[in-house]
Amino acid sequence: MTSILFFIVITLLSYLGVWIIRRYAEQRQILDHPNERSSHSLPTPRGGGLAIVLGVLGSGAGVWAMGEAEVGHALIYLFCGAVIAYLGWRDDVHSLSTRIRLAVQGLVAAVSIYGLGYFKVVTIPLFGELHLGIVGIVITFLWIVGLTNAYNFMDGIDGIAGGVAFAGALGWMMLASNMNNNFVFWIALAIAAGSLGFLGHNWHPAKIFMGDVASTFLGYTFAVLPLLSATEGGDALMLGTLLMWTFIMDAGVTFIRRALRREKLLAAHRTHLYQRLVIGGYKHSTVSLLYILLTLLAGILSYAWSWGRPYAPPLIILGLPLIWILLARHVSRLKNVN
Repeated sequence: MTSILFFIVITLLSYLGVWIIRRYAEQRQILDHPNERSSHSLPTPRGGGLAIVLGVLGSGAGVWAMGEAEVGHALIYLFCGAVIAYLGWRDDVHSLSTRIRLAVQGLVAAVSIYGLGYFKVVTIPLFGELHLGIVGIVITFLWIVGLTNAYNFMDGIDGIAGGVAFAGALGWMMLASNMNNNFVFWIALAIAAGSLGFLGHNWHPAKIFMGDVASTFLGYTFAVLPLLSATEGGDALMLGTLLMWTFIMDAGVTFIRRALRREKLLAAHRTHLYQRLVIGGYKHSTVSLLYILLTLLAGILSYAWSWGRPYAPPLIILGLPLIWILLARHVSRLKNVN
């Protein structure tokens, strides 16, 4: 009952907070102006995801204050998360250079590794454990910086970033309950509730956008939740990857495709699979709902795998990639996409 009440309160506070931020952004002209790469046609306030950030950091601080979290890990997450969110807010208000953003994100990743550790082992369903050794430091660094930016890149249509955050956080709530990790559970619950409240303003047609303040913060949070929940086993990285598999696949495949074509990798574009679906005629709400459902599916499979269900590994290794291949083939057949 406590968690249900907390969820309701955070959802309502987030909804109210986004409304206040929207009014503030309109007055201060903190607007996202459309261009040829945009998926919207009118100037729209941005930065509404600040309500999610405040709810998550406030919840995390409360859990830490009550002694329900490992002190060092909690402080590292709260500090680094606040830095990433502040950097994103500054970028929303006054655009920052890519060099500055990557430099700060790199420092945050390094501090996170120093304080939270790094992935020494990864468990791959059907194949077993792979020991990473010292290479795990590099992989963890790239994982944190990569997912922080990938989540930002994927925040391109109404409802998709908030919806996937909601679904992914529900998955982490289930896993944290299984792991008996209170800090991760309450952080995930705050993300789910805050995202649901935000979606009340961001579902198509969106009245306000999330902004870098929350998209980068959520990317960073989903990157370090495996570290905050890690045990001696190597499941944590795979579980974190599964819950973000739609964003990782979309951003990763698009990055590789653009690199092979020798395009400017950091330049704005509309070649992500979700963008191509919209260009092909699908509504924002339909595409966002698809990504939410696929994330929920990954959450169910992750939970089943964590309980040792024999059907989970083949569905994870074979089923999810097959779904993506079918989606990509469908997109390639749509008119006006290429």
